[in-house]
Amino acid sequence: MTVLRAALTASRLLSEDPAWRLLRANNAAIAVAMLSKHLGGEQRRLAAPALFEQVEEDLEELRGNGFDLPQTAQAYCTAWRNDGILIRRTAEGSREETFELSLGSLQAIRFVTELSEPRQAVTESRLATILDRVRVLARETDPDSTSRLRALHDERARIDAQIERAAGGDVDVLSAEQAAERLRDVLSLIEEIPSDFARVRCELEQLNRDLRERLIEQDGPRGSVLDDIFRGVDLLAESEAGRSFSGFYALLLDPEQGRDFEDSIDTIMDREFTSRLSAAQVRILRRILPTLQDRSSEIHAVMTAFSRSLRRFVQSQELEQDRLINQRLRSALRQALETSQSVKPYAKTELSLDLTSVPLNSVAALNLHNPADFEAAGEITEHDAETVDIEELRALARASEIDMIELTGNINAVLSRQSSATIADVLADRPATQGVASVVGLLVLAEEHATALSGREDVTWQPPDSTNDAGTTRRGTVGRYLFTERIHP
Repeated sequence: MTVLRAALTASRLLSEDPAWRLLRANNAAIAVAMLSKHLGGEQRRLAAPALFEQVEEDLEELRGNGFDLPQTAQAYCTAWRNDGILIRRTAEGSREETFELSLGSLQAIRFVTELSEPRQAVTESRLATILDRVRVLARETDPDSTSRLRALHDERARIDAQIERAAGGDVDVLSAEQAAERLRDVLSLIEEIPSDFARVRCELEQLNRDLRERLIEQDGPRGSVLDDIFRGVDLLAESEAGRSFSGFYALLLDPEQGRDFEDSIDTIMDREFTSRLSAAQVRILRRILPTLQDRSSEIHAVMTAFSRSLRRFVQSQELEQDRLINQRLRSALRQALETSQSVKPYAKTELSLDLTSVPLNSVAALNLHNPADFEAAGEITEHDAETVDIEELRALARASEIDMIELTGNINAVLSRQSSATIADVLADRPATQGVASVVGLLVLAEEHATALSGREDVTWQPPDSTNDAGTTRRGTVGRYLFTERIHP
């Protein structure tokens, strides 16, 4: 690529690419921080009102710390949507609008994250991965049966040698540093997955639009795209993006592969070197397979919906109507071009058009009238400062944070007397000293350390003594989880 071509490409991306728009925005640092927090983690999509509310809370905190942010949360989200930083969609089966990050936004946020948390790129495990993939690729693309047979014999000899050594008790075990290094490489690959899913969805959406445009612009009653659709060919599934995703999806849904993966994760998490991981990294590893399955199912549903809507578009009268509109638009443009040769564009004409005066706004942009906003404020009551009680402060601190250490001890105490226990069993033996917060904490521990069972179970607890409802028994229903092993702090 020449310097001129590279400069022209960069200039185009500077004005079109959402990633570049986000990084060069006036409030880029604030936008990256808020969008990464609300849409860059496990939660990838939020309803518009929920996102507005959360962003407004962040804006109030930032303004209180000296940031100049004059606009409302809704105004900032609208600007981000117009710049392609956010994508607005309608939730399936609902009229509620949702927001999610675009592919460019994910790339920009990942770039900033790598700047703040740089990773060591030149590692032994990465080089070993490259060498292994090159070796496998060379072997599996070799058409010569003799050389491939020789490579397989060499591989079998190497495996037989390892088996003999293992049978004799000679086992090479990676050091904690090497194991942690390889695990960090795995985590770096996992962090690229959201961008990969967003890229696949963008490719499918673009392909769906391209197919519709080709159908509308084709002259004559039939065309290659139309013939394929009538023959039952799924053009989205047969595309490069569709075939690639279908192979990934089929492998992900393989039950044997899934069990092997989960067993491997459980085995790794029992190793000593995993103690070097943060709590967020541990959760990513434990949730990677369900997350992949959920996001893949979403992409598969999108591809299926596009294929069905494309077939309906062809089989209904909608295609003919759009073709007619396209022909008339082209005819009008052709006549305008011919007329421009003799009539100046600014020349006055006797034609008048009645334009609509109805403003077109998003449903999420509407604000409900709240009469309470116009009520007169009451008189301000002044109170003299009193001496702070240290025990009250401790109680407030305890009420604001779930005591996971206490809950872990409760679970271990119950398991010391019986082989297994559910959340209801733990609450029946050890009262919820923090009320519903203790129930929430047990659910968090159950997701990480217990086995999920089918069905639900009833649990009871009492609010803490510091509340007005102290002594009142509360009842709720939660998913069933089975604790079978002690939890190590």
